[in-house]
Amino acid sequence: MRELIVAEFITLDGVIQAPGGADEDTEGGFAHGGWTWPYWHDDIGLRFFQAMSQADAFLLGRKTWQIHGSAFEPMVGDPFADALNAIPKYVVSTTLQSASAWRNSTLIRDNVIEAVRELKQQPGKNILMDGSSVLAQALAQHDLIDEYSLHVYPIVLGGGKRLYPAGKRLDLTLVEVSPLPTGVVFMRYRRAA
Repeated sequence: MRELIVAEFITLDGVIQAPGGADEDTEGGFAHGGWTWPYWHDDIGLRFFQAMSQADAFLLGRKTWQIHGSAFEPMVGDPFADALNAIPKYVVSTTLQSASAWRNSTLIRDNVIEAVRELKQQPGKNILMDGSSVLAQALAQHDLIDEYSLHVYPIVLGGGKRLYPAGKRLDLTLVEVSPLPTGVVFMRYRRAA
């Protein structure tokens, strides 16, 4: 059975919204986009490449899929973009009519929880997910996330889209921790048995 790995950049107060740029996701009046940049370290990129090498599918919510797709679809010759463009992607959306805007994408419109269960039952490597706060919360509610691979940033934003669903208890086991010189701490947690 494949595992679903959620890989996130996350603040100390659990925010995952718009880590990459000021205009990435301003929904809800979010004005703190790009909060990861002052803390960059090359090990962050190496961790993501490592996660990608152990995955053969990407699962994304509509907004994250659109943000990633618009950035990476036109890129050619960049190792990171090439890897993302080549891997099969599953986008969850009730509003998209097509997933053709980003190559190798399949649209999941209905019965999302059951569709993800079926994806996990297929043979293959891990399924990787990032961003996608609404989807991540829904999957956590149904205990479908096997591991959280988190880069925790030394910042509190006070508001924004959060990773974990309100009111849901998640018992997790720490399996790896590694501090970086910039103050970011990489942590891997697995769902407790």
